[in-house]
Amino acid sequence: MDHIAAVEERMVSDRLRRKLEEVNVAAQDQLSTIQDYVNFSLQQAYFKCAYECFDRGRKQEDINNCVERCSVPVVNANNIVQTEMARFQERMNRSLMVCQDKFEAAKIQQKTNAMNDLESCVNQAIDDNIKTLAHIVDRIKASLSIS
Repeated sequence: MDHIAAVEERMVSDRLRRKLEEVNVAAQDQLSTIQDYVNFSLQQAYFKCAYECFDRGRKQEDINNCVERCSVPVVNANNIVQTEMARFQERMNRSLMVCQDKFEAAKIQQKTNAMNDLESCVNQAIDDNIKTLAHIVDRIKASLSIS
């Protein structure tokens, strides 16, 4: 690989890294209301509920069961968010693997614009996946009954 190609590859890699960072920023931005709901509303309700479980007249097992029941909404909400985001990540990874496969095929065919095609494919895949975030967030909100 000549020096110019190495520099070009490094520049493309940097642009792709920044593009991938866009996904993280978009996901954090889109999920912020859900995280606020889970971290504040549900957690607050959990601690109030758990506090009520502690009564000297109760057996330790009853207290433990009570506290566990109080945690169910928080645990369920976290599971919903984790499951949806794992699906999102899986779709993202699959679309990026398609780009990688196209790039590898282009290298085998010794296409001169393989790196540009890779960058274009990754940019499109990321943009498409970012567009789905709003729908995923809506589905999570519906599951958690967040208006």
